[in-house]
Amino acid sequence: MNKKQIMMWALCLSLFLIPLQAASAAAAVPGDGRLTYETTFTGSDSSLTGTSSQQQQYFTVMDYWNVQDLKVNLHFQVSQITEDQISSVTLSLNGSPFYSFRPSLQNNGEQSVTIPAPKSFLKQGVNTLSIQGYLRTAAENNQVCYVDNTPDNWLHLFNTSSVAVAYMPKALDGGISDFSERFSGMDYVKRGQSLLSVPGHASGSELEAATYALSGFAKANTLADKTLPLLPYTEEAVRDRGLVVLLALADHIPGGLKHQLDASVDLEEHALIQLLDKDSRPTLVVTSKDESLLIKAGRLLANRQLVSQISSDKKVIDDATDVSSPALAISSNVTFTETGDKLTGPNHQEQTYFVTLPSNRSIADSGKISLDFRYAENLDFGRSLVTVSINDTPIGSKRLTKELANGDILNLAIPQSLNISGNFSVTVAFDLEMNNAICTPNTGEMPWAYISKETAMQLNTKDRTDLLFNNYPYPFLRDEIYNHVAVVLPQKMDNYTYRSLANIFNLLGQYAGGNTGDVHFYTDAVSAENLKNNNIIAIGSYKDNKVIRDNNDKLYFRYSKDGSTILSNEKISIDEQYGAEIGTLQLLESPYENGRGFMAVTGVSTEDMYLVSKLIASDKDKWKVYGDGVTADKDGNVSAYRFKTITGAGKDSVISQITERSEVLGFVVAVVLAVTLVLVSLLLLFRKHMKKRGDKRET
Repeated sequence: MNKKQIMMWALCLSLFLIPLQAASAAAAVPGDGRLTYETTFTGSDSSLTGTSSQQQQYFTVMDYWNVQDLKVNLHFQVSQITEDQISSVTLSLNGSPFYSFRPSLQNNGEQSVTIPAPKSFLKQGVNTLSIQGYLRTAAENNQVCYVDNTPDNWLHLFNTSSVAVAYMPKALDGGISDFSERFSGMDYVKRGQSLLSVPGHASGSELEAATYALSGFAKANTLADKTLPLLPYTEEAVRDRGLVVLLALADHIPGGLKHQLDASVDLEEHALIQLLDKDSRPTLVVTSKDESLLIKAGRLLANRQLVSQISSDKKVIDDATDVSSPALAISSNVTFTETGDKLTGPNHQEQTYFVTLPSNRSIADSGKISLDFRYAENLDFGRSLVTVSINDTPIGSKRLTKELANGDILNLAIPQSLNISGNFSVTVAFDLEMNNAICTPNTGEMPWAYISKETAMQLNTKDRTDLLFNNYPYPFLRDEIYNHVAVVLPQKMDNYTYRSLANIFNLLGQYAGGNTGDVHFYTDAVSAENLKNNNIIAIGSYKDNKVIRDNNDKLYFRYSKDGSTILSNEKISIDEQYGAEIGTLQLLESPYENGRGFMAVTGVSTEDMYLVSKLIASDKDKWKVYGDGVTADKDGNVSAYRFKTITGAGKDSVISQITERSEVLGFVVAVVLAVTLVLVSLLLLFRKHMKKRGDKRET
């Protein structure tokens, strides 16, 4: 090959390599650090109906985001007979309109549009996107007034619509409080970037501390379909994580982290919470040589108020440090609004209030709602009314009248038949109809109705103590506090077991309102004495958890003698192979003490156990769990059954019912005092009479 040919081959080879090098360099160039969080519209599709109607969607902007831009992705379909030249859709952000367009009738009225939104309208926290449709199906005519409010006016919003926020994370410079907010932040949780960890072969105290911390972080997690993982601390487990929390006794801290801890802190008499590696993989280390202090540090992380106040990278805890959350106060008088709420515009207008209640409490009898309100005087009072609903179930209405427009009251009893437990909503809906409304332009400010701050609910509650999944997380939580919980672990803990444990305490943590209850961890060799006076959660299989094995005859879904499969029972026939591939949740009365609960989270394999534990990991799937026995398989089939005819729940005593209701207690006290006064008066009269008789005899 001559020199000329060699030069030609070299030139061709260099021309071939140049684009490869350029492509490689382009792939290696780091991005600008921008991230995008997309909030899809609510779970189901929704629709705008009528000539003029509105839908609201909510999305959150975190405090640690530097927002770069904001886009609204709308996927919708309009009525095929919409007059597209006189119909419109208007978008508003936090009450400020920013974009209007006319929907197209092409593609059968279905279209997708991406609309930039002004980030200057955003605020930290929850934002409101309003979508208002002005939909006409009748063409303009020469009549002064005409009706165009028929069922053919509609715009269907698909749940594939979303709001996309592009942002740059701010520097982590707010110490432990900043780290904590990010750890439970919806972006980190959704991407699986947060990890709570313990050492391999963790002790009971390390798991207890981790459980309290997990409860606090889970409480702050706003995503219904994502949970926070709990795993042993290994290089593989933390490799792709952005934020890590490690709770461990001092002797179990890995060397790479241990040498970064503040050496001046005496870990014999203190616990230390310290933020490390802020610029690489931020890691919050919680440690002590004293087990009780380590547990106390875990309780501190469960106290969201305290954590939000720690702006430094380090917190030292000793015996004198107060980490307890305030005790829950269940008030019988609930106010809905502190300043009053105004509703404007014609036709149907609603205001919804949310009432928090511990999950184990339900509405008792004799409760009532007192609605104090006023409204405009230019209504069509023959057609205008107000309706009050609880959890979308109407409990009463009242027609509006001109005479009471400046001060009206509606008193309604709360029906006990609603069977409501836990948090619920109260909706006040006004139908503000106007005379000659067809000919009246809508100014948006009339008519109006106002709900005053005097509006209140007298709420009487009772404890729900039935051992059924319908009342879960009772009995493990009572009035939002851990209720003497004992967790019995299997002999061997793999990642599926840790994930199952995390699933259980993610949901319990979401319902927990304080950090003062107790959760204790035991191996399966625990004595019966230690399980007394406890509500037990037994995790594992027949073969690796002695507590499950010893109580197999009491389970609803029992194992075969060798523990290789789950057997048929009176509710379901189970094939031998299928029984080896399902997981079960079973809630029964504790075999160690009456009045306590026992929940088995079990399956032949740890994977089956993990699959069924996902049903009690979040509110997203909790609705599938009811009765007292549940099965789940790998195909997603879930079956729930009720075996107990008597749930073992003791009825509230007369004394407890009286003490929980202030108005009855006051009446009883008044009666007792009156009876006491009568008896004392009779006694004094009797003594006086006897004294007179004695005097007469002496005379």
